[in-house]
Amino acid sequence: MALEIQHTHLPIRGLNLHVAHVGKVGELGTVVFLHGFPEIWYSWRHQMLAVAAAGYRAIAPDCRGYGLSDQPPENEEVSWDDLIADVLAILDAYSIPKAFLVGKDFGAMPAYEFALQHPDRTCGVTCLGIPFNPAPVSFDTMPEGFYILRWREPGRAEADFGRYDVRRVVRTIYVLFSGTEIPTAKEGQEIMDLADLSTPLPEWFTEEDLDVYAKLYDKSGFRYPLQMPYRAIHKIPNRLDAKFQVPVFIVMGEKDYCFNFPGFEAALRGGAMGHFMPDLKVTFIPEGCHFVQEQLPEQVNELLLGFLKDHPVVAA
Repeated sequence: MALEIQHTHLPIRGLNLHVAHVGKVGELGTVVFLHGFPEIWYSWRHQMLAVAAAGYRAIAPDCRGYGLSDQPPENEEVSWDDLIADVLAILDAYSIPKAFLVGKDFGAMPAYEFALQHPDRTCGVTCLGIPFNPAPVSFDTMPEGFYILRWREPGRAEADFGRYDVRRVVRTIYVLFSGTEIPTAKEGQEIMDLADLSTPLPEWFTEEDLDVYAKLYDKSGFRYPLQMPYRAIHKIPNRLDAKFQVPVFIVMGEKDYCFNFPGFEAALRGGAMGHFMPDLKVTFIPEGCHFVQEQLPEQVNELLLGFLKDHPVVAA
């Protein structure tokens, strides 16, 4: 019988968070997947089924303010600490003593930070697309039209996105961010102007996939997703004293546009992360783009399962 992803809502710290899950509780352990933007629990569908088929339990929440999870109050200050506390509360709700964390894009930040704050609850960390940064990244050298600079400006992205329906916005972001160049607007342009409906979707992302994303963002909108991560990047904690006590595995598509960020390639290839992560492995996927787990799921699944099997859960 084929595995089927199930869905529930958990009361977590005053919000009802949507959680997708598949697989049975067993001695192999639990894998918690943390999505990025514009992703959602659905972006982990291939990995969830693969780890469940291998005997693990897979859990993928919609981050607070995303998809089917509740919106935090509008006047509440956005905090990375909330994301870490949410993960801890989800583990407690399921009585999971410790878990593997898999983070992608901004989901890598709470994965890294959770492992630092709660090593006793963490079996290991796998992150896609984002290396560990011990201090907030500066974008001072980037041009004015750089998408993060645009999107962290209050009201600008809201006005840009608001010209189109949600489906068109998600479509445009997937087209732009699956490329090798950093999305950057020219003078007189907005980010949504960088692609139009004549630009095809990536071949691995179907119209049906887009329908799923559009339905979820119809529910959540973009208010909180623009706050987290884009208007909270400067709040990433300084971790120059970090020392990871758990194994860390970083998977990076070599055609990810993020390679063009200042200091990004040096962080991945220069060995500096080893100072913070004594047990670190970095693997590059030559044709991989920013959405590598959706683009090349079989390769990512094989790497992830290899990491999980190399670090078996030790019973307490």
